[in-house]
Amino acid sequence: MTAFPTVDCTVYPYECDAFGHLNEAAFLALFERARWESLARGPGMDVFRRSGVWPAVRKAIIEYRAGAYPGDVLRVETLVTHRGTTSFTLKHVATRVGDGVLISEAELVFVCIDSIGRATPIPQEIARLLGPRTGGGRTGGGDVLRVETGGAVLAVEVRGEGLPVLFVHGFPFDRSMWKHQLAALARYQRIAPDLRGAGASTAPVDGYSMSRYADDLVAVLDAAGVDRAVVCGLSMGGYVTFELLRRHPDRVHALILCDTKAEADSPQARHGRDELAALAERAGATAVAERLLPELLAPATHTAQPEVVQQVKAMIAGTSVAGLVGALHALRDRPDSTALLPQIRVPTLVLGGADDQIAPPAVMQAMAAVIPGSQFATVPSAGHLAPLEQPLATSRRLADFLGALA
Repeated sequence: MTAFPTVDCTVYPYECDAFGHLNEAAFLALFERARWESLARGPGMDVFRRSGVWPAVRKAIIEYRAGAYPGDVLRVETLVTHRGTTSFTLKHVATRVGDGVLISEAELVFVCIDSIGRATPIPQEIARLLGPRTGGGRTGGGDVLRVETGGAVLAVEVRGEGLPVLFVHGFPFDRSMWKHQLAALARYQRIAPDLRGAGASTAPVDGYSMSRYADDLVAVLDAAGVDRAVVCGLSMGGYVTFELLRRHPDRVHALILCDTKAEADSPQARHGRDELAALAERAGATAVAERLLPELLAPATHTAQPEVVQQVKAMIAGTSVAGLVGALHALRDRPDSTALLPQIRVPTLVLGGADDQIAPPAVMQAMAAVIPGSQFATVPSAGHLAPLEQPLATSRRLADFLGALA
C-alpha cells in the first residue's frame, strides 16, 4: 500500500444532521476534503489537471463505526490499495483525535478520464504518486516488466493476449504516447517499452545507438516470451524498427511505420542534433520541450487540445539529460534505410499525420510506394504524434490492419 499524507479535518455544524451527528453524505465530502489537502501537501492540487485527466468516482463503500459531532477533529489516513491501468482504489480511515475512536472507513474506486469522459491510462506523474501497480498478471489487465539489457533496465508494459504488437515510441517521448492504443486494441497482446533513457527505464551515460535500441527490443520480446511481433514504431521508433529488420528480421511479423522516414540526417540536420544536445546539457529537458513543441503537434492540437500539449511537454521534460543526449547522438549517426525499403517482405502499414511537419505525408507516401504491397494512410488533424492527437482515428487504422493479419 502507498500512503498519502495524513490530514486532520474539523467537523463543522453544517455537516451534521438535526441530531448533531456527522451525516452520511457529509462523510463523502469530508473524505474528499482530506484527499485534496493531501494532494496540496504533496504534488499539488493541480496534479490531475496538469496531467490532462480527472479522477472520476465509480464506486464508494462507507462503513460508519461511531458518531462524530461538531468540533470533533478527525484524523484521516489515505491509502492506495490498488492501482490498475486506468483505475485506482483508495481507502480512507478516520479516527477522532481526542480519544482515538475509529469513526469511519471508506473505499473508493476512481477511474481516470480525459476531457471528453473517456477512460484513459493513469499518467506517469500520477502513477508515481500512487505507487507500483497491484494485481492483474501479464495476461490480465497488464503488468510492467523490468528487463535488463546492455547496461540498462527497461520498463516494459505488457497487456492482454493474442497477436503480439510491439509499440516503439519516438524521441523524446515514452511509452505513454501509446496510451490510447494500449487501451483500445484489447484483442491483441500489447507490448510497450520505455527505451533506454526514457520514461521509467534507466538512463546510462553512454551506449546509445540504433543497433543498441534494436537489440534492446529483442531482449524485450524474449522477456515477454514472444518470438515474432507486429512492430509499430513512431518517428525514432521507426528508425529503430528499420534497424531491427536489418539485425533481427526473424522477429518481425509485420510493420506499422508511423510518422517516420527512411533517410538519414542531412549535414544540416546533424548539426541541429548537436545544437539540441548542447541545449539539453546546458538548460535541461524543459528547454528541449519548449524548443520542440511548436513543430511536433498540428495547429488544431495546439488550439483545441491543451491536455495533449501538456502531456507532450511533460513527457519531454521528464526525460533525463543523459537519455536526451544519447538519443540525439543515435539519431544523428543513424544509417540511411532507403535501400532497405524494397527488400521488406512483411505486411506493412505506413501511417502519418496529415499536418506532420517532421515526416510530411508526401515523404511517407513516397516511402510506402517503394515497400512492396504496403498500405498508406493519413490521419486528419494530426501532426507528428497522431496516436495522441487523434487516438480514435489512429486506433481504428491500426485495428483494421491488425484484423487483416489475424
